[in-house]
Amino acid sequence: MSTEESQQAIHPSGKALVPFLVFVVIYLGVGMTLEFSGTEMAFYQMPAPVAALIGIVLAFVMFKGSVSDKSAQFMAGCGNNNIMTMCCIYLLAGGFAALAKSMGGVQATANLGLSVVPAEYVTAGLFVISCFLSMATGTSVGTITAIGPIAIEVASQAGLNMTLVLGTVVGGAMFGDNLSMISDTTIAATRTQGCEMRDKFSVNFMIAMPAALLTLVLLLAFGRPENVVHIKELDYSVIKIVPYLWILVLSLIGIDVFVALASGIFVALVIGLFSGDLTLLGSAKSIYDGFNGMFEVFLLSMFIGGLSEMVTRNGGLAWILRKIESKVTTQRSAELGIAALVSIADIATANNTVSIVITGNIARNIAEKYRVDPRRSASLLDAWSCVFQGVVPYSAQLLIICGLAGGVVSPFQLLPTLWYPYLLGAFALISIYVPFADGYIKRRPWNWSEWKAR
Repeated sequence: MSTEESQQAIHPSGKALVPFLVFVVIYLGVGMTLEFSGTEMAFYQMPAPVAALIGIVLAFVMFKGSVSDKSAQFMAGCGNNNIMTMCCIYLLAGGFAALAKSMGGVQATANLGLSVVPAEYVTAGLFVISCFLSMATGTSVGTITAIGPIAIEVASQAGLNMTLVLGTVVGGAMFGDNLSMISDTTIAATRTQGCEMRDKFSVNFMIAMPAALLTLVLLLAFGRPENVVHIKELDYSVIKIVPYLWILVLSLIGIDVFVALASGIFVALVIGLFSGDLTLLGSAKSIYDGFNGMFEVFLLSMFIGGLSEMVTRNGGLAWILRKIESKVTTQRSAELGIAALVSIADIATANNTVSIVITGNIARNIAEKYRVDPRRSASLLDAWSCVFQGVVPYSAQLLIICGLAGGVVSPFQLLPTLWYPYLLGAFALISIYVPFADGYIKRRPWNWSEWKAR
């Protein structure tokens, strides 16, 4: 029930939001408690699907109607076409990423970048490498895990500011997390808003690229090493980067995402088999491991879809929209509202994909009512979730990079060096008041009647 007419048929009820709030409070509360007690990766100890399950049980207890009726509502939400499509894309993206990594694609990409970067510009080079690798793999955490140890070693050898180097790697990782065609945030943002990945990319790119270029300029000016130390020659194979480029090109020219990902898996498999890095059985296991890696977000998306449907049927969404309408009067304020919603959700959950999944339906309704182009709302959801994911001190990205550095730098010490996330937020905010990123939207007006029918 996403149209205005269907929302009017439901009596708004703030009480209907309680199960959803219980999920957020449990997820956030457990994370904060463990964080204060010194637990490593505190916000990732409580599986999000389990916290969501508690909220679901409460919804079954609270809401009126028979168990069968409530079950039907929940299953309808879980099996929503957008939810199922999103989940299938998650699986294919996970399988591709795992297979490409197994055949050496991640290491080849990192080594190639470090081999061509002049030693005096190594900090800026690490940013560019992190940007490319995160774009290729669609994962900020994977990028940090791959580039982090290399960056730390280079920083130590070249007399670089360790804090700046770590913040630079995080920034580059968040660049691709925001833009990559196989990033789970891109998948979630485009599916919840009902637009194509390449269209969202075209709008989002105009916000992210100025931020990345300005970050690069700052790093070229202030990130030079005290002692220029030439990095030893690294081994790499250009052919192993081809699967990533294949996915990127197919996605940009408009090939269906399922076709792009499936063919990307095939290309990676062929290259891996001929290079001797993969076997058929090993490849099958790698793909399945990739599926397993997406299990949590897959399950959470289904649970949130079912819970959202129950909350919506009982007036929760209508209540939120009524409250927002009292504050939102223009398209600009609607865009600010979407940005604020996903930002608050990410601060609360420390997970940018989760924040998009739980706010996507609300954002879509706001976009429909105030004629915010879906490509624009998807871009705002993804960009702002990545802004805060890249700066909250308890996010996985900051905790992992500091852990790799052996604890010599704390997440709070990284905050002043997270230049890219701050600049991304600045350009995203400016784009709301000065629509410099809307050229693609103006060239390709949105078909609202077709979108409502989706």
